[in-house]
Amino acid sequence: MTYVKAYEIAEPFHTTKLKDAAGTMTQKKTPLTPLKEIMAGLLKEGALPFNPDDARIWSVWDEVVGPAIAKNAQPLWIKDGRLRVKVSDPIWLQELGFAEASIKEKLNSTLGRQVVEKIEFKLTFR
Repeated sequence: MTYVKAYEIAEPFHTTKLKDAAGTMTQKKTPLTPLKEIMAGLLKEGALPFNPDDARIWSVWDEVVGPAIAKNAQPLWIKDGRLRVKVSDPIWLQELGFAEASIKEKLNSTLGRQVVEKIEFKLTFR
């Protein structure tokens, strides 16, 4: 019987299946890249796919729209100035469509910069 000591555990690998020119399937093991290295690379290049300051929308949403709207509509994501908001009811969907310009103006004012260019309200059921 062979025992493996805890410190002898192998490095984690990712197995990729490849097909060679002859059509034979082979497996290639490549070491996994630590998340720390991936994050360091993203931060070093300054190429994050989002603006971290935009995350403030979630902390100011309830204050900007008020409790009635906040209970029925919540932001899902923001990308390239488009804010997607989930809405719980068709009536609220219609009402918020009419209030889009006002909500957008209040959000940008509260955040102190032009963050939201368009709000897309989408109906989702709880």
